[in-house]
Amino acid sequence: MTLRADVHHPVPRDFIWGTSTAAFQIEGAAREDGRGMSVWDTFCAAGKVANRDTGDVACDHYHRYPEDIALMRELGIAAYRFSVAWPRILPHGRGAANEPGLAFYDRLIDAVLEAGIEPWLCLYHWDLPQALADRGGWLVRDSAGWFADYATVVARRYGDRVKRWVTINEPSVFTLFGYGLGDSAPGVSGPAALRRATHHVNLAHGAAVDVVRAHVAGASIGCVHSRQQCIPATESEADARAAALFGAHWNDAFPDPQILGSYPALIAEDMEPYVAPGDMARICRPVDFFGLNHYSPNFCQAAPWSPLGYGFGPAPAGTPETPIGWPIVPDAFRGVLVEASNKYRLPVYVTENGMGGHDAPDAAGAVHDPERVAYLDAYIGAMRAAIAEGADIRGYFVWSLVDNFEWGAGYASRFGIVHIDYQTLKRTPKTSFGWFADLIGATKG
Repeated sequence: MTLRADVHHPVPRDFIWGTSTAAFQIEGAAREDGRGMSVWDTFCAAGKVANRDTGDVACDHYHRYPEDIALMRELGIAAYRFSVAWPRILPHGRGAANEPGLAFYDRLIDAVLEAGIEPWLCLYHWDLPQALADRGGWLVRDSAGWFADYATVVARRYGDRVKRWVTINEPSVFTLFGYGLGDSAPGVSGPAALRRATHHVNLAHGAAVDVVRAHVAGASIGCVHSRQQCIPATESEADARAAALFGAHWNDAFPDPQILGSYPALIAEDMEPYVAPGDMARICRPVDFFGLNHYSPNFCQAAPWSPLGYGFGPAPAGTPETPIGWPIVPDAFRGVLVEASNKYRLPVYVTENGMGGHDAPDAAGAVHDPERVAYLDAYIGAMRAAIAEGADIRGYFVWSLVDNFEWGAGYASRFGIVHIDYQTLKRTPKTSFGWFADLIGATKG
């Protein structure tokens, strides 16, 4: 398989190639072995996901993880980023731990290690236990303590084998959509809810850093941030203001307080009512890396109909798009990598990047996805260009290993480099799987 010749900028010798998944998106087994309900189970049950899809079965990774790990080994990755399901560990969000749920991750971690792959454990990828949502969820200050207690259970159980820890995946995305715009679980909206949830999630991150540091010898800890350029959809002052506000919440409302010790200036005054004395010190705890997820820039517009007054606008005419309509701008990826590396002065790991499509097997059963190969080729090339500019980038994790439940889109969008037949659960590596394996092999050589 041919690799593009002009992506020859070298990556560091110890560069980590990996892949990422998330518990709710792949595990299934939603009612097995004592797992509790999450806010996403409730959101799905209410019919708020495309095609009324649910995560009840998903990819059945809970039972088929050995097959998925065999695919990872074939791919040649060095690391696997996965998340632990809070409601599988603590079905009620707090209280007694669920031993069958803990035992599942024992089996998973041991199998990943046996395959010669390093496990990267993410404590939270959006699946808040419904029992805690019923008590106010991220809208109440107690949520930071609940998260610290959960993190303690997980750190004590797996810290002997897992040294790479992510506190929270994309806090800006699940707060913006789940507590600001109301389009995602738990479906709350409005600026006050967004600000309140933002601060409490930041407190939870800081508490979890301290917990993992205390219980895991030699831990490397970070948070994973979605980082996309927020660009005005037009030249109007209203759209410029909208893009600035969108960018402050999307890009800076979490890494700024977590790493720099303060909220971004544009929203700092709005956040003041929720900040108690000593909070910023609780949030700004020493971390070891910056996890960065990126897909495409956001084109933003003033939106009086939106609960926040701003939202997504159209991309400029002629902008290439993925099959699911996301703009393709590789240079925006290069830009955010350089900017994040320079601003936060931490090693950067690209913990998600990939392309959504509608891939299907051909008559012979093969799954060809040349558009994804072209996307990955261009974006990895942009990452290499950022490294050549001096950005401290240490790894790249493709999203995702397998097609999966893609939140509000359900199963309509496919991001995997392995195709899942959701009727039979058969796994079929796509063309992009072979391309990525060849790339990994070539960089090792």
